[in-house]
Amino acid sequence: MRNLEKTVKKPWLQWLEGRTSSLSLPECSVYELLENANKQFPDRAAILFENKVTDYRSLKEQVDKLGGKWQEMGLEKGDRIGLMLANHPLYIVSYYAAQALGLIVVQVNPMYTFRELMKIAVDSELEYIIFDKSAKETVAKVHEVQPFSQCFTTEEEDSEWASLHSLIASGTPLKKAAEIDPYEDISVIQYTGGTSGEVKGAMLTHHNLTSNVIQSYAMYGETMKKGQEVILTATPLYHVYAMTSAMNLGIYLGATILLFPKFEIQKVLESIEKYRPTFFPGVPKMYNAFVNYPEITKYDLTCLNHCSCGSAPLPVEVLKRFEELTGGAIGEGFGLSEASPSTHRNPPFAHRKVGSIGLPLPGTDCMIVDDCNAELGPHCVGELLIKGPQIMKGYWKSDEETKKSLQNGWLYTGDLAMMDEEGYFYIVGRKKEMIIVGGFNIYPQEVESVLYEHPDIQEAAVASIPKEEFEETVKAFIVPKDGTEIDIEEIKGYCYSKLTPYKVPKEFEIIEQLPRNTVGKLLKRVLVQKEIEKHEKKEESGLRATKQY
Repeated sequence: MRNLEKTVKKPWLQWLEGRTSSLSLPECSVYELLENANKQFPDRAAILFENKVTDYRSLKEQVDKLGGKWQEMGLEKGDRIGLMLANHPLYIVSYYAAQALGLIVVQVNPMYTFRELMKIAVDSELEYIIFDKSAKETVAKVHEVQPFSQCFTTEEEDSEWASLHSLIASGTPLKKAAEIDPYEDISVIQYTGGTSGEVKGAMLTHHNLTSNVIQSYAMYGETMKKGQEVILTATPLYHVYAMTSAMNLGIYLGATILLFPKFEIQKVLESIEKYRPTFFPGVPKMYNAFVNYPEITKYDLTCLNHCSCGSAPLPVEVLKRFEELTGGAIGEGFGLSEASPSTHRNPPFAHRKVGSIGLPLPGTDCMIVDDCNAELGPHCVGELLIKGPQIMKGYWKSDEETKKSLQNGWLYTGDLAMMDEEGYFYIVGRKKEMIIVGGFNIYPQEVESVLYEHPDIQEAAVASIPKEEFEETVKAFIVPKDGTEIDIEEIKGYCYSKLTPYKVPKEFEIIEQLPRNTVGKLLKRVLVQKEIEKHEKKEESGLRATKQY
């Protein structure tokens, strides 16, 4: 494999003139984002949760009291503390208290099973954990096998575990925050499963996270005002997308974080009417819920000046229907846990290209390479590589995986992409998901986009499944819209009218819903695994029949 050498020009810079040259990245800790917001906007609402308001002064006081109490209890810089919480004000308090002490936050999905939490607890050498009521039983089981130094609960009273409410009430404010080297000190370990399902902990430094906040703000430009924004936050904060795009960016802006414990379409719509949020970082599952809500036209959503979409590709048809129904515009972008997470976005200051992920954020460099590491020019499909201040330090305790993914500062994303002549990028699919049939490359995302355009289809997924020995075939899984009946033959004909014949799936299956994780990312490997199991059973039954014969 040849050494990397960048030879292709950067056409995206024509759109970022002035934004990249004037980009000033802070050399500060994540905690300093809150300190600065409190200095500028002490009386402004920081969090709005279930009709209760917490202003920036109160938020800073709670953070400092909890940090002071933890310091008294012996928590020290570099200790790992797990946040196993659904969206709640105490999530934000705990997160920033940890940053103040220089603790390393380990993000944990509160819906994780014993096995999943155990895996992360062992790998990260988790010493402390904060959990809510829903995760109590799981934490207790792990604690029996892999004891934590201390467990903290968000419940107000608990005879077994230390209550955050009590700690904050009795705490003495932290006098001095820990000294942080932003470039070296880890702020967050964000576990990511990728397509393999094997978890790896992306180490994100304070500089990674604060840089990505500033890069994102530069991309929104003058259209986003400090001290004036209200951010609709229904995406879980334990996911890197909401952590940066809703919470850290929100705190930097002195915005009000309109926080929901979970996404419930009716409650969200009512809150939009009442509180008039200006920015919505959502995921495809949420946008799908909006466009398919029967009474969506009764609500005024024109307050949403900015909308973004993360965690998974947004089908173009869903984007178009959302914008037709609401008048809001969705800025499609791209990111990944290893990049804090944002790397690309369709900006409001340049023309938008629907279906693209937009331009690299200011300070971000990109290239497309082939399997031999040679850089490709415009309109050529290859692996997307990214370099910038937001790129992770590496994977926790995994030098081998780090060397595979990070080479000379370039992050190998595993995503297939192409760039047009104006510097806009397009994701074609995952490198591992590309299907080769008869020597032709098939990109599932392209086929899925066609299926989403069909008026009777709500969701679709395309994958390669086993057929005969050493052979695979392309299969489409379809979720119909409520009240519709899908005619498979009609869908096949529709696909043939839109796609080259070799791209048309050979099999179709109608299912009730697609498997997704809690942030709406499609778990295609679950569909594939079921097909493998069906194929194995079929082979076993055929073998038994042969033996009987």
